[in-house]
Amino acid sequence: MIHQHFMLVPTLTVVENIALGLSTKRFSRLDLGPVRERVLELSSIYGLHVDPDAKIWQLAVGERQRVEILKALYRDADLLVLDEPTAVLTPTEVDELFVTLRQMRDDGKALIFISHKLHEVLALSDRITVLRDGRISGTADPTTATREHLAELMVGRAVKLAPEKPPVALGDVRLELRGLTCQGDRGVEALKQVDLSVRGGEILGIAGVSGNGQRELAEVVAGLRPATHGIVEIDNTPINGKSPRQRRDVGLAYVPEERMRDGAIGSFSVAENLVLIDHDKAAFCDRGFLKLGAINSHAEQIVRDYAVKTPTITTSTKSLSGGNIQKIIMGRELHGNPAVLIASQPTRGVDIGAAENIHERLVAQRAAGTAIVVISEDLDEVIGLSDRVAVMLEGRIVGIVDAADATVEKLGLLMGGAELSEA
Repeated sequence: MIHQHFMLVPTLTVVENIALGLSTKRFSRLDLGPVRERVLELSSIYGLHVDPDAKIWQLAVGERQRVEILKALYRDADLLVLDEPTAVLTPTEVDELFVTLRQMRDDGKALIFISHKLHEVLALSDRITVLRDGRISGTADPTTATREHLAELMVGRAVKLAPEKPPVALGDVRLELRGLTCQGDRGVEALKQVDLSVRGGEILGIAGVSGNGQRELAEVVAGLRPATHGIVEIDNTPINGKSPRQRRDVGLAYVPEERMRDGAIGSFSVAENLVLIDHDKAAFCDRGFLKLGAINSHAEQIVRDYAVKTPTITTSTKSLSGGNIQKIIMGRELHGNPAVLIASQPTRGVDIGAAENIHERLVAQRAAGTAIVVISEDLDEVIGLSDRVAVMLEGRIVGIVDAADATVEKLGLLMGGAELSEA
């Protein structure tokens, strides 16, 4: 099975993770050479490029997903269950993967493809089964089904597949990056002289194959990774050297790509996670004592506003679905009407209904004058949400396209290294 939430050991290398669980008589720690050779072969065949000697903790989220795919392919399984396997691939790589999956099907293997990407489900499947609330809500023939019909089966009502984005008058530049450079976890440059500016009332989408500097860009702006060179400004105020708390105080909000590692504390209640970044503010704290009534009222309001499905606000956050956890994080980050919002993979692994809610909230925040950066490997999401789309490749911005002119094909070419004039 290719898991959505990774089943990998962070301190082991890619090869060690793939060899984990294999017979030690043939594959001991001292005899990983054959495993490494096969991993490189599979990487080349399927376009799933990853450093076989890198430790898992050094890899971006998308690169870890590639390791999960390689692990399943290495074992030559007869039944392959794929849970959101294309979240980090370019359109060309998705097409190549689908060719491989169809060949596996023709060779007699059985595949279960789980995805929220309706166009991919329609393109790949021989039969479609839709689940809602743990039950089968319907089946469909991919030769006659439409995306709208599948979305309605998934949610139980008509769904807007693309957000309505009314025109907004742009304000002044609220986020400015000049010459931004930083090192990645493996000691090499992950960002290389990045220049970007985002104005109030604008959504700038950032597209690219995972591992090309998107995570590092978000972390540098959020103060979680030091810049080795360059300037970051919010509302003309330099924030280099400031702590994450100080950056929040000047108007930064951050939705991280790994919600359960960086965005929420699973053992905390819904209310506790919703007040996590504001617990020391006068509205929720008096001389070191939490104002539980105010915290609970605050939590109830966000739960209502963001349609969070939870039994109570005292429910442990880890017991909720990924989409509801994401809505909690989004509600918390947008509560203070930030000057700048960095939203990394805002709808990864969430259902269509939750994604629709999150998209509407981002568009509403755009109208409120926030400068928003949306980092996503879902090109349909990037095009649908953004006013402009910047494409990252190997730590650089290789092109910026107006959303009105952006297509999946054009962005895919840029992500693969084509010049903008060729795209």
